[in-house]
Amino acid sequence: MKSTFKTHLLVSSLSLVALTGTVEAQQPTAPTAPVKPAAQAESPAKEVVVEQKVVAEIPKDLIEDPQVREELGINEFTAPSIRLIFDDLDQLTPMPVKETQHVLPERMPLSRTDLALEIGFLIADGFLAVQHGFIDDIEPIAINLSKYGRALGAGDRVNRHAKALLKSAEKKDLEALKDELSATQKDVEKELVQLKDADLAHLISLGGWIRALECAAGAVNQEFTEERSYQLFREDIAEYYETSIGSLEPRISEKESFIKIREICSGLKVTMTLGPDQEPAESSVKEITEQAKRLAILALTREK
Repeated sequence: MKSTFKTHLLVSSLSLVALTGTVEAQQPTAPTAPVKPAAQAESPAKEVVVEQKVVAEIPKDLIEDPQVREELGINEFTAPSIRLIFDDLDQLTPMPVKETQHVLPERMPLSRTDLALEIGFLIADGFLAVQHGFIDDIEPIAINLSKYGRALGAGDRVNRHAKALLKSAEKKDLEALKDELSATQKDVEKELVQLKDADLAHLISLGGWIRALECAAGAVNQEFTEERSYQLFREDIAEYYETSIGSLEPRISEKESFIKIREICSGLKVTMTLGPDQEPAESSVKEITEQAKRLAILALTREK
């Protein structure tokens, strides 16, 4: 009896297993995602290399306001102070200002690049006029600064300084004149940064330096002494402008005139570098004088 029961139980169990298998076999099978062959596996993402813009290091004695970098946000918007460039050359006075004077055309330049370079020359001429007591030259300089400021989009700022220049000229207040000229450079630079045209700020400073170098080199060339000539041998300034030009937007840096200006700055850097016990040579001063003249011609040659 027990044997018969076990047999029936075994048969029932086998039947249940068979039935379960049949039911499972009839259920639809869920589709499975195709497995990608190893050869079709996604390739790893390529590393994106972001090219960093080279920022020229400004000689520390040419940074007039330590807060400028913080105010403007990043270093590349800061340019050397034209005022401090002239302060460094003050002991070379008198300089051949009238003999090297450039008469700008009455017609305003069409290129903003030319506008920036020429406004740098105008600010430099303002400092030269103050240093040499040419107070009568301030009025035409102030009028031109006002015109150039409007053309660059900084008219309101520059107009205020132009009026203040005229008042200070009437009073023959030399320090106030220097303050206004310096403020003109800084305010135009700030306006250019806001207009997202910060490269032009460097060109204003470049124009001012070229004009200063032209006059200073002429002065030392006329009356050479080793002590006076040391003022010219600033390879750090030449290197700054060489690097600065190279970091400008290609629409500016790749122009033929700027390629030549950069090459001259590179050559001046070598000429101005003195060894540990090396004294400035008169032949080197003559070379700097000639290259400064070339720089002025290139900077004031307008785009056609």
